[in-house]
This record gives sequence, structure tokens and C-alpha cells, in this order.
Amino acid sequence: MAEQLTPDQHAKLAAELAELEGPRRQEIVEAIRVARGHGDLSENFEYHAAKNEQALLERRIAILRDRLEHSQIVEAGADGVVSVGSRVVVVDEAGERLEVELSALGGAGTVSPQSPLGSAILGKRVGQQVDVQAPRGAWRATIAEIL
Repeated sequence: MAEQLTPDQHAKLAAELAELEGPRRQEIVEAIRVARGHGDLSENFEYHAAKNEQALLERRIAILRDRLEHSQIVEAGADGVVSVGSRVVVVDEAGERLEVELSALGGAGTVSPQSPLGSAILGKRVGQQVDVQAPRGAWRATIAEIL
């Protein structure tokens, strides 16, 4: 199944890819060129560090290209259903509120659609109860709001 991204999430990944393929790649090429000028490559730490950084950069570029090529752009919560990009407030059995954004990109305040909570709330509506099958044990939550 294609990874679902909102238009904003897709644009964020595309901007990161453009930065890595452009200015960031040029910085590393220049660092390698300068390090080569320091002489013997077999004992040249700067050269090996720059080549290692180049390999990591190229791997990240390949990952971003693949994600963008195989993603599906979706609109967040257009029909009152929790979807990728939705900000959702859930209330657990103890009455504690948790606000999360369903996002494939990760980051603070987000949950992945493949995570226990993300997969439990995906496709649900306000007022529905869900069972979350988490590694530390199952718990029940109610979807209080879709923001």
C-alpha cells in the first residue's frame, strides 16, 4: 500500500529532497575536493569522513525519492473521519486527554498510521471507542475531537 501524505507533508519531503540534492550535495563534493588536496588518502581522516557523509546523504536522497514516488496524496479529515494529517484528541479510560497528529513523517506530537494508536483511530469518527493493542498492553480510548 502506498504511503499516505497530505499535500503539506508531501511538500515538506520534496523541499528536503531539493535541499539535499542541491546545496547539501555541493557542500559535500567541495569537502571531498578540499580533503583530497591534503595528500595521502589512506590516512586522511577528513577525506574518509566526507566520503562517509556523502554515502549517508545519497542514502537519504534515495529514501526520499522512493517515498515521494510511491506516496498517495490525501486530504486530512475531509469527511469527519480520522485520516493521515488529522489532529485528533483521544481520551483514555482514566479520562486523560491526548492530542496527536496522524503523520507518516513523525516528529513531536505525531503518531504513525502504522503505530498501535494510529492504526486503531484511522478511519474512525468522533465518539467511537477504539481498542489500542500496544506493546505494554491493550487500552481503550474514545475519539473526543478531530481538529
